[in-house]
Amino acid sequence: MKPLFDFIADKENSRILIKREFAASKNLVWEAWTTPEILDLWWAPKPYHTKTKSMDFTAGGMWLYCMVGPNNETHWCRADYLSIKPLESYSGLDAFCDENANINPEFPRTKWNVKFEEHGENTVVNIINQFEKLEDLEQIIELGFKEGFTMAMGNLDEYFASKK
Repeated sequence: MKPLFDFIADKENSRILIKREFAASKNLVWEAWTTPEILDLWWAPKPYHTKTKSMDFTAGGMWLYCMVGPNNETHWCRADYLSIKPLESYSGLDAFCDENANINPEFPRTKWNVKFEEHGENTVVNIINQFEKLEDLEQIIELGFKEGFTMAMGNLDEYFASKK
C-alpha cells in the first residue's frame, strides 16, 4: 500500500502544503530529519546524493550541505533553523548558496514549518513551505521541487525499510 502523500500548491497563500506518512516511529522519523549522517542518505533525489559540510541543529544554527550530481557537480544549500521543539516540530529558512554559505539572491528563500505526528505505528510529517510571493513559489515548482522531493521521500522510505 502506498503511503499517504499530499502535495498542494496553495497559490492564493504563496505556500506549498505537504503531508507524508512513513512506516516508522516518530523517534526514528525525527532522527532521520535532524541527523546529518542520515539526511545525507536520503535528502537528495537520485542520482544525486547529499553531502553535509556542517550542521548545528539548534535554534539559530545552520545546516550547510550540497547535492552532488552524477558528474560531481555541486548545488549548495543552507537551512537556518528558527525554532525547534524536539520530537514535535522545527522551522527554518532555506536558501541556495555557495560552499561558504553565502546566499544566492537569484533564488527565493523558503520558510519550512515541519511537524511530526504519531499515527499508530506510523508517523505523519506535515510541512508548510511559505514563500514571500507567488512568483517565488512558482520558481521553486519550475525547478522541479515536487519531483525531487517526491524522490527524496522514496529514499526515506527505503531507509526506514532497512531499519526493520
